[in-house]
Amino acid sequence: MVIPRGYKCEEYEVTTQDGYILSMQRIPQRGGGGVNGSGGGNDDGKRRQPVLLQHGVLMDGITWLLNSPQQSLAFVLADHGFDVWIANTRGTRWSRRHVSLDPSSTAYWAWSWDELVTNELPATFDFVYSKTGQKLHYVGHSMGTLTALASFSEGKLVDKVQSAALLSPIAYLTHMTTPIGILCAKAFIGEIITNWLGIAEFNPTGKDVTNLLKTLCLDPNVDCYDLMRAFTGNNCCLNASTVELFLKYEPQPTSTKTMVHLAQTFRDGVLTKYDYGRGEANIEYYGQSTPPIYNMSNIPKSLPLFLSYGGQDSLSDVRDVELLLDDLKFHEGDKLTVQFVKDYAHADFVMGVSAKQIVYDAVIAFFDRQ
Repeated sequence: MVIPRGYKCEEYEVTTQDGYILSMQRIPQRGGGGVNGSGGGNDDGKRRQPVLLQHGVLMDGITWLLNSPQQSLAFVLADHGFDVWIANTRGTRWSRRHVSLDPSSTAYWAWSWDELVTNELPATFDFVYSKTGQKLHYVGHSMGTLTALASFSEGKLVDKVQSAALLSPIAYLTHMTTPIGILCAKAFIGEIITNWLGIAEFNPTGKDVTNLLKTLCLDPNVDCYDLMRAFTGNNCCLNASTVELFLKYEPQPTSTKTMVHLAQTFRDGVLTKYDYGRGEANIEYYGQSTPPIYNMSNIPKSLPLFLSYGGQDSLSDVRDVELLLDDLKFHEGDKLTVQFVKDYAHADFVMGVSAKQIVYDAVIAFFDRQ
């Protein structure tokens, strides 16, 4: 999806500390010549600043390529002179390898988003930093914001990040309004899938999850004629061709344990590491009977952050974003930029036809100031 649109694309593999082999794509330069083949623009011969794009849950790196080059964030950044790196989380289409485990095994899927914080993000950050020799700008969407915020709160990655733009930021899920998400969390669907059915891979297009969705669709509060809307909110600005392309490639699998972890965040009203449920198990993993909290107020106050959130988002609800902003209230004034888009829902930030003008131009202006 990159080369046919006139851009160069490089493929890389990144191996995490826990053995997962991840696929990364790099758009090293724009088509059409210019300084160092970059196409001119604002690139005056300086080294291009790296930007790492991290997708959300049940998605992969195609997230950033679904619209036209003039509307897709990866291409917009490349055209502006950035060195663009696209991550693909473990378990998704291009990142299903491991040094010793097979994706058909239960052991392959024995991770929650905690492992993305401790192993995956550090591996991708280190790789991009080693290749470019520069601190990187970061863009996360949905769970890509959650893992970054959790990492920053523990002091991870901050020595290699120049700034971070968080689209549909998630640190809390207490007020999410997605009917299907609330139903799954309250009914402990993830735990049922794991403990009773023994399903470690949560594959939305697989037989097991599809059958489960059919059952959930019996609930009158769940609109199964428009699952994207039921899950993400009333997106204002998607066109039919983009949605059609999205459905061709997405959604992608994740671990059932990750879905359980997200449900715990909703039910408990606090952001913690994975809760193993029994005091003895938590003590074994953490040395205490309850899982440790990710404290958002510990994020370095000098770390430049850009947050963009929408008024129609069912997952990144306005009230939950306000809780996050309260945690960041002592952030240095010129280091925190907040954008509220009244009509936007969750998918608009990565697929909306107006996202370039409304969100991406603001992200680029933020990066340029750092």
